[in-house]
Amino acid sequence: MSSHKLPIAIASALAIQLPAQAQERIQEIEIVGREVNLVGSALSASEGRVSHNEILQRPLLRTGEVLESVPGLVATQHSGSGKANQFFLRGFNLDHGTDFATSVDGMPVNMRSHGHGQGYTDLNFLIPELVEEVVYRKGSYYADVGDFSGAGAARIYSRDHSLDNSINLGAGEYGFGRLLATGSVDSLQGDLVYGLEHQVYEGPWDSIDEDIGKTNLWLKQVWQGEDQDLALSFMLYDNEWNSADQIPARAVSSGQISQFGSIDPTVGGSSSRYSLALNWQRNLGWAELRSNAYVIDYDMELYSNFSYFVSPQGDQFQQVDDRRIYGGDAALVIPGQWGDVAVTNTLGAELRIDNIDQVGLRSTAQRQFLDEIRLDAVDESSVSLYWQSEQQWSPRLRSVLGLRYDAFDFEVNALAAGDPSTLAANSGEADDDIFTASLSLMYAVNDNHELYASIGEGFHSNDARGTTIRLDPVEGTAVQPVDPLVSTLGSEIGWRMFLTDQINATVALWQLDIDSELLFVGDAGNTEDTGVGSERQGVELTTYYQLNDAVGLDFEYSWTDAAFETAVDGNDAIPGALEHVISAGINIQPNDQFFAHLRLRSFDDFPLDGGVQADGSTLLNLRLGYEFSEALSVALDVLNLTDSDDHDIEYFYESQLMGELAPVEDRHFHVFEPRSLRLYLDYRF
Repeated sequence: MSSHKLPIAIASALAIQLPAQAQERIQEIEIVGREVNLVGSALSASEGRVSHNEILQRPLLRTGEVLESVPGLVATQHSGSGKANQFFLRGFNLDHGTDFATSVDGMPVNMRSHGHGQGYTDLNFLIPELVEEVVYRKGSYYADVGDFSGAGAARIYSRDHSLDNSINLGAGEYGFGRLLATGSVDSLQGDLVYGLEHQVYEGPWDSIDEDIGKTNLWLKQVWQGEDQDLALSFMLYDNEWNSADQIPARAVSSGQISQFGSIDPTVGGSSSRYSLALNWQRNLGWAELRSNAYVIDYDMELYSNFSYFVSPQGDQFQQVDDRRIYGGDAALVIPGQWGDVAVTNTLGAELRIDNIDQVGLRSTAQRQFLDEIRLDAVDESSVSLYWQSEQQWSPRLRSVLGLRYDAFDFEVNALAAGDPSTLAANSGEADDDIFTASLSLMYAVNDNHELYASIGEGFHSNDARGTTIRLDPVEGTAVQPVDPLVSTLGSEIGWRMFLTDQINATVALWQLDIDSELLFVGDAGNTEDTGVGSERQGVELTTYYQLNDAVGLDFEYSWTDAAFETAVDGNDAIPGALEHVISAGINIQPNDQFFAHLRLRSFDDFPLDGGVQADGSTLLNLRLGYEFSEALSVALDVLNLTDSDDHDIEYFYESQLMGELAPVEDRHFHVFEPRSLRLYLDYRF
């Protein structure tokens, strides 16, 4: 069994049950999620695991919503289904992932120096049915997590053992269709786990057919031995789509468009991702070796238009990104003794190289090229070393000390710009390094209760183009380069309770400071610098309660207070910082055939630019299912059960509509998609 798992075999039908898309019978599943007692093993109250079954309980409109299994994290969308979600956590508008590190089978998902935004986290290549578990750790107290680690991290692991062969057919409203084939076969004296998915979708929009054409292929050859595990994985993802971007409120209130309308119906994009990864774990006797290596080929073209007609030819732009990523990591886990104190030392090293042939921003109209704004080739690399040491001082008291060193090199070759005279100034090299440290104390009151205190540093890298830029590529005016690496300092106290597998709860009080809210803005082609730091603090509560054999409840609440250290434009509120976030679920399975899973996600009003407040939103999704036999089952997803017209996302900025003489400050929003039904038929053989 792989080292990242903590399996517990269960035989009774509990609240966390496998829905119709299941690959295996319920009584054969091993639970690794919230039914596992992490007292005595977790480093903080903000650490947790989400099982395969828990993920499949969740009706998903978009694949990136898998990360909403992380308590307090919100995944929204302001554009088409092929674009990365926008994430919110602990008072951060993470954009598409700037301060939350995500990986899949050891491969980083966050894209450095990306065409659309730093840390871009596109999870559309995931097949949720093949996710074994999600391991999340919020905060910056973990030495084995580096770049993008300010708010936390999630590691996603795919299935690596034999499972039933299955064909799943899905169909639903607004042109939704999905074909999924998963399973495993004996291969090369091991198991070959496979998944093939194709999805189409038109969407509910007035003037846009999303015309989604998403294809995913996963192949994972696994060899498991007595002393070592080896896995070779290949993933393929290809997608094209049209987008219904956010729209100005005044265009809806005036009757120019409906809330499902668009100002520019020609926006959208395409993206592809191909990867090959090797994971190797071996028991060396004196230590355990964990290692992986990967190569990723990635491409994206994205057409957007947020301000519409400020320019005479229109404001549509294209963002491009074409890169290959090479890297890997290795760690030795070495048990030992400091006198009478049991110690486990982990020594690790990481390497990542991004070879970006072109990343840039172009002016377009109806997807036709007009002019270069900025186009660059970028080589960015990092080398990391870390040491994490866990000491067992007594049966009740543990401590973990972590040290980490990261060194980055940036090289930018400016290929084109709105003002060609800026090319030489904006080409160049930069480098930076950072030491970070962390310390955690854990005291187990008894086998069911544990207290935590943690403090640690994290960081995120800035876009390479922002580290070398000296002249605005359009205006030719002087621009100050930004710091390549931006550090964070976080601390937390927490409590975890685990009473058998019936009640599981955590409480965490946390605080996080960031040196400067710096970010390269891909939409504008330059770096936005607030010039001040920020402070965040909050409380998080998670509770999972198995009421009886048929009914399970879960409740997650997060409160955050986030503010700039010094007011920006007369306001210290951080735009996009969600104050109150609630996630809750009711899971019902009275017998081996029928199940029902109801999920709620809600967040309160939150600040926008200029002191404006955005309205909060509440979303309910329902999944019902029935298993006719070991081979045949059916599931029905009811998305947006109450047919709410709340907003998925909201912004406040200037835009100009056709006929307006000047830009107008206004709210811009993306409405929830209306209630829709999706039916899935699953056949296992």
